[in-house]
Amino acid sequence: MIKLTDFIKVSDDNRTKIKFNMNASDINKRAWDFLLEDNEEWIKMNAWKTKQPNNNLNHADYLIAFEQYYPYGPQYFIFGGIYKIETKQPEVFNKVGYNLTLLDDYSAYIKRLIIKIEKPIGRDVYNRKYNSIQDQLNPEVYEIAPNVKLGHFNGYQNVCLKHKDLQQIIQHNEPSWKEALSYVKGVYVITDLSNGQLYIGSASGNTDGIWQRWSNYANLVNLTGGNKEFLSILEEKGAEHITSHFQYSILEIFDTKSKVDTILERENYWKKVLDSKIHGMNHN
Repeated sequence: MIKLTDFIKVSDDNRTKIKFNMNASDINKRAWDFLLEDNEEWIKMNAWKTKQPNNNLNHADYLIAFEQYYPYGPQYFIFGGIYKIETKQPEVFNKVGYNLTLLDDYSAYIKRLIIKIEKPIGRDVYNRKYNSIQDQLNPEVYEIAPNVKLGHFNGYQNVCLKHKDLQQIIQHNEPSWKEALSYVKGVYVITDLSNGQLYIGSASGNTDGIWQRWSNYANLVNLTGGNKEFLSILEEKGAEHITSHFQYSILEIFDTKSKVDTILERENYWKKVLDSKIHGMNHN
């Protein structure tokens, strides 16, 4: 076992706090999701100041931020960086009360280092002092992922992938994702988040299902996936537009034995329902 404090060492252990951000009650507002997407809510969550002193960053100069890594369970947390703390003046409560500056220290392990604590912790004690953390929770290094960790596939109805996430999944052949997406045909939607336009597509062939189709979109050499609709976007707005703004979700799945005509019929149905021919990116 590698202790957390043996792996991450600090210059002032008496002035350093570790924050274990927990999942919010709303499934759409998980700490890990904010970090993964580099959402401003991630910093806001860590810099929030209440009137409860135990949950604040008072008397600390540095913060080591973790967030609950829900795909593994309540005792697992993933590293979100080390920050320099500056208290806002005049002092405020129940809002962002600190200025946090991300440091270079251990930055290579952000979204990669996963630790396991001895037992789950309550929401009222998620701020701990660095110099007492090993005695209290006995955190150990559980895993260092090779790149941004996305976790296990958690259901077709929950698929909502930014392009960068799709690239990571395809590039690393994430086992649970590959298994789930390879053995189903389906109708999917691609959203351009910059303008809300939709593209409805389908994976109706007999080889590797949705996985094969989406692998084409994740190919940085040809981001269009062979679609004429995307070629004009690529020529007009460039590759960065696709990698920064495209999002992938699944509308319907089908058994691999389903007939191609059945899937194409459902694809046309969704094009009509979502009006993607007139107000979206489908041109046929």
